[in-house]
Amino acid sequence: MLHKIGLEEHYAIPETLEGAMVYFRDYVGQTDMRTTRMLDLLDLRLQEMDAHGMDLMILSLNSPAIQEIYEVSKAVEVSKIANDRLADAIAQKQNRFRGFAAIPLQDPDEAIKEMHRAVDELGFVGVFVNGYSQIGDADTYKYLDDPMYLGFWAEVEKMDIPFYMHPREPMPCNDGQTDGHYWLKGAPWTFGVETATHTLRLMCSGLFDKHPKLKMILGHLGEGLPFLIWRCAHWLQKRSRGMPAKKSMEDYLNENVWVTTSGQFHTPPLLCTILQMGADRILFSTDYPFEDVGEASAWFDTCPISEGDRYKIGRQNAIDLFRLSV
Repeated sequence: MLHKIGLEEHYAIPETLEGAMVYFRDYVGQTDMRTTRMLDLLDLRLQEMDAHGMDLMILSLNSPAIQEIYEVSKAVEVSKIANDRLADAIAQKQNRFRGFAAIPLQDPDEAIKEMHRAVDELGFVGVFVNGYSQIGDADTYKYLDDPMYLGFWAEVEKMDIPFYMHPREPMPCNDGQTDGHYWLKGAPWTFGVETATHTLRLMCSGLFDKHPKLKMILGHLGEGLPFLIWRCAHWLQKRSRGMPAKKSMEDYLNENVWVTTSGQFHTPPLLCTILQMGADRILFSTDYPFEDVGEASAWFDTCPISEGDRYKIGRQNAIDLFRLSV
């Protein structure tokens, strides 16, 4: 398929690259290239896009990046640096790139200010956050259902922009189940479990009852939620145990969440997600440079779905969700 749009496509700046280096471990012979691709905002990714039928990438800062900078003033500073550098790159190729804002949720008021600056002044199309934020010191952290974020969520709804919830590793104090099993950390398993659990916390907290127009995006075909949501909803209906949420978990997934194909290039889970959420809520993405644009495109361009669904997932849904002029 030609003219695809991808929206989980990453870059880094030197100030945030160190935190991502663990994800390059064991890529024999590829570490330098992947590091180079993270720092390159235009040339290398344009070659990949042109070779595989991608018209547009919506770029986002790497993980964990801002969310692991526990010094609040530094998190604010690096957010601004990252957004300015991304805006400068986009200005050179406005017909090929858009941007997600990196925001310092260590301080919700500063996050709101930077979100407005990035969207209103720099022209970014949404916000992108790597899960929970560490605040004050390395061992203190807050999930986004904390009451300190109520004003932030109200502003996201008011601005009517999508919020991309991207994975990061669980805090070490929450990750004992993978001790001695390093190979399960990150993309193979803990990314998805951490992010799905964080999302369920938001759903169960009643966030989407307070702010029903919120638009959340999850990568990797929903971090497993489309496949597991019925059982979760089924048992919460039987035993809510004081849960604040007023609606079913399935309702929130189907009404407030969109998912991307990033790093999930396999037809059975795609078909399951279409059955659970509908093709209108799925968007093509590759997870570049951690995944290969060619592999993602070769699968998506030929997977056995209708051409109408392929066009919606590959292009139209992103145009509609982000109100793109392309």
